[in-house]
Amino acid sequence: MDAMIDSNGDTADREMVITRLIAAPPELVFEAWTDPAHLAAWWGPNGFTTTTSAFDMRPGGVWRFVMHGPDGRDYDNRITFEEIVRPERIVYQHGGGDDDVEPVTFNTTVTFAPEAGETRVTLRAVFPTAAERDRVVKEHGAIEGGKQTLARLDQYVAQREGDFVVTRVFDAPRDLVWKAWTEPERLADWWGPKGCKLRVIKVDLRPGGVFHYAMAYKPGQEMWGRFVYRDIVAPERLVYVSSFSDESAGLTRAPFKDSFPLEILTTLTLSEKDSETLLTLRGAPLNATAEERATFSDMFPSMQQGFGGTFDQLEAYLAAQS
Repeated sequence: MDAMIDSNGDTADREMVITRLIAAPPELVFEAWTDPAHLAAWWGPNGFTTTTSAFDMRPGGVWRFVMHGPDGRDYDNRITFEEIVRPERIVYQHGGGDDDVEPVTFNTTVTFAPEAGETRVTLRAVFPTAAERDRVVKEHGAIEGGKQTLARLDQYVAQREGDFVVTRVFDAPRDLVWKAWTEPERLADWWGPKGCKLRVIKVDLRPGGVFHYAMAYKPGQEMWGRFVYRDIVAPERLVYVSSFSDESAGLTRAPFKDSFPLEILTTLTLSEKDSETLLTLRGAPLNATAEERATFSDMFPSMQQGFGGTFDQLEAYLAAQS
């Protein structure tokens, strides 16, 4: 549904209000706003990606992040949370980076109101002056950017309802599990289904970097794949877009079914307790059609089996390291 703009109240001459009805319950929409792994998947206008360097969601806590624009420019941002009422409201102060000559500053209230089984998200930004609001709207395209951002949130939440999730507890410290997922020589020892030989082409562990690999069950029959990294917080979280690929690290369709989604947004989280590590992997199709999402869901049993074998190999690798 389209966003709409309105203004009212005593601050009408210096505020910007954007609202959108999202087809998901408030709890799910609120969660997408309160976890940097989710925020990395949708925050910002079309063509932008986001890298988080610090995230402390509590009153007085700070979220520091960089928005990478489609023009190649980076934009430092800082949000200081003032009020958090789950799943109803988030209030924060927005500012630029520490070195910004002319930072964009404003106070924002985001509300999540239930509406006939859906959620009315309203973003109300209040600027210091009407002139500052007008400058941000004109120079930064804030209204259109806000509409695009809520549209990306809408799409992301709709996709998350069909997420693939797999978990495993490993008897190994989190740092070691993280290294196994991020270092090429370690990945070569375990990544991929059982019976498959992996060849690591490269691992460029940075936002926008690529892990490019080839797998083969038989000599001369390689199947290529890639990760494009989006968010990296060692040793806690790894967010990447996975897809089938070719020798040039291009984007290709799955060799087994054309209706399988081209790209899967994958979030890997690692939490440690008593020298053990809980690994949670969550995957959701990106920019997928209804047919592609249906194919993705239909393949959950096969994917569970494939990741089960892959995690068995990781478990054996970790045991050998200790």
